[in-house]
Amino acid sequence: MADIKQLEDLVVQVRRDILRMVHKVNSGHPGGSLGCAEFFVALYNEIMDRKDGFDMDGKEEDIFFLSNGHISPVYYSVLSRSGYFPVDELNTFRLINSRLQGHPTTHEGLPGVRIASGSLGQGMSVALGAAQTKKLNNDAHLVYSLHGDGELQEGQNWEAIMYAAGNKVDNIIATIDLNGQQIDGATDDVLPMGDLRSKFEAFGWDVLDIEEGNNIEAILIGMAKAKSMTGKGKPICVLLHTVMGNGVDFMMHTHAWHGKAPNDEQLAIGLAQNIETIGDY
Repeated sequence: MADIKQLEDLVVQVRRDILRMVHKVNSGHPGGSLGCAEFFVALYNEIMDRKDGFDMDGKEEDIFFLSNGHISPVYYSVLSRSGYFPVDELNTFRLINSRLQGHPTTHEGLPGVRIASGSLGQGMSVALGAAQTKKLNNDAHLVYSLHGDGELQEGQNWEAIMYAAGNKVDNIIATIDLNGQQIDGATDDVLPMGDLRSKFEAFGWDVLDIEEGNNIEAILIGMAKAKSMTGKGKPICVLLHTVMGNGVDFMMHTHAWHGKAPNDEQLAIGLAQNIETIGDY
């Protein structure tokens, strides 16, 4: 297993990146990004089998699709700190003509990004298409994807979820960021989705929970188990229980920071709670 302390240090630096990126342009989505920092760090530094360099085909390596594209700050931070592009490019987040738009795009050719995302509900379909392509190409590697829990209120997801089981797409691990919050409030207040485990199981998926979704070691153990479940005729769903705004106390457990940037004072407080460990850009 990876050096947990090194991964935890990287998580702290990713939190700093998120706060500084969103603050600089007074725009972006810090809450969900902070809640998924541990997952992204674990995914790109330990879980996925990645090859050197980047190409859009992603042959003979594990690939990832971000469906809830508004959490681009954490995505960009981890991609840059995983060597896909220079860390100092984070300074261009959400600027005109930048490769780092508010929602990931492909037309500027940002390494690591294979689909434009942000129109919620579409990522599951794309990830399943990629997974089936790997099967057709006799590529034994896996497809990983991440989806918001509020995003599952979109109907297209459930068509794709039904399709996956019906076609035995068993080389995909779809993770749900289960933080219970969305832009307008708690997911249960906006549109309750009931028991997601039972829903996925009823649609023919194997499901596992990672109860401590902001704990690196728990994520590594849970995702290793998920990987062991692939190739057995069923798609895999991971319910990742996270805290929105994790690591910055005034942003935690509330939808208020879904899409709001911190001011100067709030930035200073957030950075003080996450002391630099590796190096700011």
